[in-house]
Amino acid sequence: MNLQKIAITAFSSISPLGNNAEEVWKNYLNNQHCFTKQFLDQQDTSVAALSADSEQLVTAVRESDSKYKFLDDSVLFALTASRKAVEKAGWNKEDIFGINIGSSRGATDLFEKHYKEYIDTGKAQTLASPTTTLGNISSWIAHDLQSAGPEISHSITCSTALHALLNGVAWLRSGMADKFLVGGSEAPLTDFTIAQMRALKIYSRIDQNEEAWPNLAFDFEKTQNTMILGEGAAVCCLEAGEKDNAIAYVTGVGYATEILEHNISISAEADCFQKSMKMALQQTSPEEVDVIVMHAPGTIKGDLTELRAVEKVFGTQIPLLTTNKWKIGHTFGASGILSLELALLMLEHDTFINVPFGVVQEQTKPLRKILINAVGFGGNAVSVLIEKA
Repeated sequence: MNLQKIAITAFSSISPLGNNAEEVWKNYLNNQHCFTKQFLDQQDTSVAALSADSEQLVTAVRESDSKYKFLDDSVLFALTASRKAVEKAGWNKEDIFGINIGSSRGATDLFEKHYKEYIDTGKAQTLASPTTTLGNISSWIAHDLQSAGPEISHSITCSTALHALLNGVAWLRSGMADKFLVGGSEAPLTDFTIAQMRALKIYSRIDQNEEAWPNLAFDFEKTQNTMILGEGAAVCCLEAGEKDNAIAYVTGVGYATEILEHNISISAEADCFQKSMKMALQQTSPEEVDVIVMHAPGTIKGDLTELRAVEKVFGTQIPLLTTNKWKIGHTFGASGILSLELALLMLEHDTFINVPFGVVQEQTKPLRKILINAVGFGGNAVSVLIEKA
């Protein structure tokens, strides 16, 4: 089956790494994480929050329209990234393009504030519902960009953003659209969210010996879970066919779901990842893949089971392996699209980014094809193969 090429014509993000490609790449080249300490859940907690200059950009977006002052950060992050991406791609108001930007938890901070006010007073604010419904992310972006195409929001836990990309690819290949803006946004740094992760016993302890590197994603011999939460958003512009301004092409997509044993289970060899990677590689020999950007959230089981899946699919010809969770933490629904950002930057600069845990891997050839993985609670795995333009 000869599938139509899907061009990535622009990409934009806002995250703990910064808000422009040059700054993000510079931060990837240094061996420092982006974690800070905040007093959350009644104790010191490591988180990866936006930088001060990125916060200023979000504030500027909030102040650009009187209606935006009531919006959650998850929406404002997505608005900030979307404006820049559409400008980079050269899209305008006459262009008809679809929008699919999702979030795992949606309006986390705003929802918790509204609910607390209701518990305290017995009354809900007028805008409590419209500003916390999941669909308001894509709806507000459509309003802001004055787009005329379909607008879609969804939540598929931590693989949300790559599911948005899958959906955009499907629309484009079906001929129902020529352009699609896809991505994910997450603003989960709240007391209640941190408490939930602690209850699952997967959050990094602030008093651990490896405090300087509190997320040990990619350390496959760690003896405790070390997940850290981060915040941010990223979007990319997709267009059908070959384009002169393409920065990369989506050449394979795959997806699969685990058969659950319990709510957050994943099999010992991550069957869902094996299936999603094999599907993404239908038209590509595994030997052609230069790098895999792994999901690797920093938990013992999550990291190791994905590695086992990679070993099953690639055998002795394992590509270079990397992840960004050690640097920016786990951004839930936005994590997959931020992993795509790392892949795009590595292709652009023809430079592999190592993780400071484990054996140093040496790049021995130019980077041409990179596979990106994401998975969420419930074993919803997605794999996306991109190729240098």
